[in-house]
Amino acid sequence: LSALLNSLQMGFRTLAIEKRSSDVWKLLGAVKTQFSDFGDLLDKTQKKLKEASNSIENASRKSRVIQRKLRDVTSLSGKEAVAMLGKDAGGEENETEISEE
Repeated sequence: LSALLNSLQMGFRTLAIEKRSSDVWKLLGAVKTQFSDFGDLLDKTQKKLKEASNSIENASRKSRVIQRKLRDVTSLSGKEAVAMLGKDAGGEENETEISEE
């Protein structure tokens, strides 16, 4: 009788372990699906970051072109620039003047 009860107890433990194992596999399947979606999101984010980086690079390139074109233009003093453009024109006040070549 004791052996039969031990056998039944082991059987129930095995069933419980199998059920938990099944639950764990289902959970891992859900995690795998979500992780795949997360990977796709990372790829999209990386693409957008590259686009933003390229956009900044293009803006910097255009800024350098404009600076080259303006190289020969005489700068106004900070006070004169503020008087013409107003305080909120932005940028740092630059008191140096670029001489004409």
